[in-house]
Amino acid sequence: MENVAVFDSPGKGRGLKATKEFWAGDVIFSEASISAVVFDSLTERICHSCFRRQDKLQRCGQCKFAHYCDRTCQRAGWAEHKQECSAIKAYGSVPNENIRLVARIMWRVDKDGSLLSDTQLTTLEELEDHIADMQEDELKEFKVDIHNFLDYWPRTSKQHTIDDISHVFGVINCNGFTVSDQRGLQAVGVGLFPNLCLVNHDCWPNCTVILNHGKIELRSLGKIAEGEELTVSYVDYMNLSEERQRLLKTQYFFDCTCEHCKNRIKDDIKLGGKVEDGVKVCPSEEQVKEATDYCFQMLEKMDQARLKGDYHEVVKICRDAIEKTEPILADTHIYLLRMWSTMSEVQAYLQYFDEAAEYARKMVDGYMKLYHSNNAALGMAAMRAGVTHWQAGQIEVGHGMICKAYAILMVTHGPTHPITKDLEAMRMQTEMELRMFKQNEYVYHSMREAALKNKPMTMMHEPKSMEEGIKNLFHRRK
Repeated sequence: MENVAVFDSPGKGRGLKATKEFWAGDVIFSEASISAVVFDSLTERICHSCFRRQDKLQRCGQCKFAHYCDRTCQRAGWAEHKQECSAIKAYGSVPNENIRLVARIMWRVDKDGSLLSDTQLTTLEELEDHIADMQEDELKEFKVDIHNFLDYWPRTSKQHTIDDISHVFGVINCNGFTVSDQRGLQAVGVGLFPNLCLVNHDCWPNCTVILNHGKIELRSLGKIAEGEELTVSYVDYMNLSEERQRLLKTQYFFDCTCEHCKNRIKDDIKLGGKVEDGVKVCPSEEQVKEATDYCFQMLEKMDQARLKGDYHEVVKICRDAIEKTEPILADTHIYLLRMWSTMSEVQAYLQYFDEAAEYARKMVDGYMKLYHSNNAALGMAAMRAGVTHWQAGQIEVGHGMICKAYAILMVTHGPTHPITKDLEAMRMQTEMELRMFKQNEYVYHSMREAALKNKPMTMMHEPKSMEEGIKNLFHRRK
């Protein structure tokens, strides 16, 4: 870990600083977890060793709980699963993901000690648990987990004090990090990465963290000077300053005093009125407030229809809300952006690609005015917009969006990440099609139409909530 050093960050406690200069896309460090487990809801669909999503998984013949891709994954995961397997059989049922993770961590520490590698910068004991800061209702759930853990923990394993057990539960409660599937598109589990726990928060950070081939990578978003503190964002910047501060206080137990929170940077345009050519158009503050309130109400109705799977109703609600509020609200208004994002997703799912592409472009234009230029959420949105434009036959815009996404993800994910590799293949495909389009538009569209008739486009995956995935890397129990 020659690239970083632990130091006392003013007002934050311990943090990490750079010991050399970094540039955009540099990997500052990578780290394997102490341990990780699959979410309760996905235990039969995700391999418990490599965290890949597979249609057919092999079940552990003894506990009947753990699932694996094949014998290779089962053998690779046996060292961690061995004691868990016996414990589940003896307990008679499977405990929740928090209990399973705490048990795996404690078995690992009992076996290998507090410092598991030469590159580990902190011990489990040194990490904050914030138990004293928990609310009463959270403490009740916390105590239930500890009680169930004591029933689950084998008498043949090393026995620990209640304080030690409570500390580990507290650590994963505020320091757990989500583990994604093989393509990095869905959170499928949670693990503990000790060095990552030392990286403090900033709403406008200089680093991002991504899971790549089983390890987390801390990557630089831009130039970082030697001695500069390394920071990541624990919450989505799309939230208003007040909401970010509330989330950070309730979930991570600290008051954010970063420049963007103190000065409410960009809050005005996140809930602002329409602007054209840098000048505010007519709407009064009262009209903007009314449109904002209406949009918020429609978003709640939209979410209800979406939960029911009634996507035509979702489209109707969104279209009505957009028609009424788009002439009044700024193109950076966070509620309008959610409407555009949802319309793009759902219309692509329903295969109305022209309309989906229009809303995807508006969404990306808005995101570019709000997010850091190398923000991963912006890169993913640009990728989605690029694919949607390609599906609509708008090859020029589609290729441009995919190139934009590729440039961002090369920084945030790096060239070896599965998503970046997929994007590189898309970029080469659209570049080839764009050359063909420029040579002869008629021939291009004729060939495209013939190809689609021979191999119809498959239905898009069912839309997921925007709360999932890349915006929720830092795991918090709901």
